[in-house]
Amino acid sequence: MLPRIVTQLIGQTPIMLIEVTNPNVRLVLKLEKNNPGGSMKDRMARSMVVAALRDGRLAPGGTIIESSSGNAGTGLALAALEFGLRFIAVVDHHAAPDKIRTMRALGAEIRYVDGDFAEDEIPVAERIRVAAQLGAQLPGALFMNQQENPANPEGYVDLAEELIGQLSDGIDAFVGCVGSGGSITGIAQRLKRHNPNLRTVGVEPAGSIVFGKPGHPYYQSGTGIPSGYWVGSVLDYGCIDNGVQVTDTQAFETARYIARRKGILVGGSTGGAIYKALEFIAAGELTGTVVTMVVDGGEKYLSTIFDDEWMAKRRLLDPKIAAQLDAWLLGKAHAA
Repeated sequence: MLPRIVTQLIGQTPIMLIEVTNPNVRLVLKLEKNNPGGSMKDRMARSMVVAALRDGRLAPGGTIIESSSGNAGTGLALAALEFGLRFIAVVDHHAAPDKIRTMRALGAEIRYVDGDFAEDEIPVAERIRVAAQLGAQLPGALFMNQQENPANPEGYVDLAEELIGQLSDGIDAFVGCVGSGGSITGIAQRLKRHNPNLRTVGVEPAGSIVFGKPGHPYYQSGTGIPSGYWVGSVLDYGCIDNGVQVTDTQAFETARYIARRKGILVGGSTGGAIYKALEFIAAGELTGTVVTMVVDGGEKYLSTIFDDEWMAKRRLLDPKIAAQLDAWLLGKAHAA
């Protein structure tokens, strides 16, 4: 039967092999950018809306409100269309302009937070405050609060089930980005039930506070927890075997490399996860079948991380990253 609504296209995304120099290791990308909203967060967004309607916290015709850098907001805009709801996205200057345009095109209302913030400063705490205030003030409104919403990780269980079905020979490791913690928790918990020996690596931006390192500004969007905010209850640290950080330069240069060498436009957080997956593989710390997500597509970042002038102005270009990736993927000598 043909889909009748766009949200029926969520899921069943394809996988792709990235060959590495070790013939006993497979790096597999799951192309979550192929979801209708362009990211894996379509799954989480719909899960939260369905749960809220089911338990009566959200009534038909009501308003959903969320703080978002864009991907969760796009998913919520699609869910709002499916269920006839109003959606207000609370955003800041850090959100990619094309993500804002996409949400608006889908009927979302956009509210920017006020404040004099640096370009690489992510005012999540202020976004949350404004979203919670709107949820309390507007009749029939509900603040979705993805950092504390158990339907967030529940939305990724089907993704893990898809992976288990697609990779029948087994999955040995999962490398995932960590922001609210919903995706890595939902996916890793299910994969570890299937294979208790599976190793999980959580990747946050350098400057994020998830794994206890000092906080400082960063440019990576939609991932990590900035200084001044807290880690939400949806993150299960127990399902993460290694928590690591990746710099903006490593993440963005990897995304650019994957576009030019593999023909896949991926976002910056995906670039960071791929970089760390390859680093662990090269060190012999991950073996067998290693999976990571193409969280969203690079089409949303053409004016930022794929723009040479934007990158150069922020001193984020580093040709040594491409040389390192060549060494890991092609076996070419890399000069330190």
